[in-house]
Amino acid sequence: MEIIGYIASLIIGISLGLIGGGGSILTVPVLVYLFKVEPVVATAYSLFIVGLASLVGAIPKYKQGQVNLKTALIFGIPSIAAVFATRKFIVPRIPQEVFTLGDFVVTKSILMMILFAILMVFASVSMIREKNKNGNDTPEEIKQKFNYPLILVEGAVVGTLTGLVGAGGGFLIIPALVLLSKLPMKQAVGTSLLIIAAKSLIGFTGDLSNYTMDWKLLLSVTALAIVGIFIGDALSKKVDGNKLKKGFGWFVLVMGIYIIVKELFFPGGGSH
Repeated sequence: MEIIGYIASLIIGISLGLIGGGGSILTVPVLVYLFKVEPVVATAYSLFIVGLASLVGAIPKYKQGQVNLKTALIFGIPSIAAVFATRKFIVPRIPQEVFTLGDFVVTKSILMMILFAILMVFASVSMIREKNKNGNDTPEEIKQKFNYPLILVEGAVVGTLTGLVGAGGGFLIIPALVLLSKLPMKQAVGTSLLIIAAKSLIGFTGDLSNYTMDWKLLLSVTALAIVGIFIGDALSKKVDGNKLKKGFGWFVLVMGIYIIVKELFFPGGGSH
């Protein structure tokens, strides 16, 4: 199982490098089902893996002028604050047994995985439905206008979601940047990577005092994801990212449904 887990870690990075997102949505299921990490701890590990991998992915985008620092700052500040607060104060206070439905006990672990699976379903729908935007970038000459209240609210919402389930939330951030900040699509992808990196890594620091970290596992999975990013980046020059994104979207949808069915009808398998 661990060998499959390491191969999957490489795929997480390839996905990030190839289609600018999506990989983070696989990190928690890979950690829980293949490495047998407890779900709540897996969301913490995911923040570190996704954060570092996104940071590496953002560097070449920045050099290509595809990162808008002003937007990253305006969107990133409420997002970072929300992630840190969620990881430091909210997640540790969720009770081990959240509620019961008849004989079925909804534990903290089950709740985390169900929340994560619902996010996967939403992410998959946005990937499947996404039109080919590469040719229809917002023209550079359009003056950037910021809808400050909406950007602050969206940043805080995405940050809270990231804190709860440990996913980067690129599928929420990219449309927000295009619609609310009027960024061209390619700039939105690059800026999104920087925002994900900052909020995930700072959010992870909120967990350091809450859990004992398995640094060997954490660093090996992260290293493979980073290698995957370079492979994905090289492949992206040869492969149509939009077709891949749609295919990956269907895969994420199936995975999301699988997790919901497994957690609701076969709890107790895996690591919890």
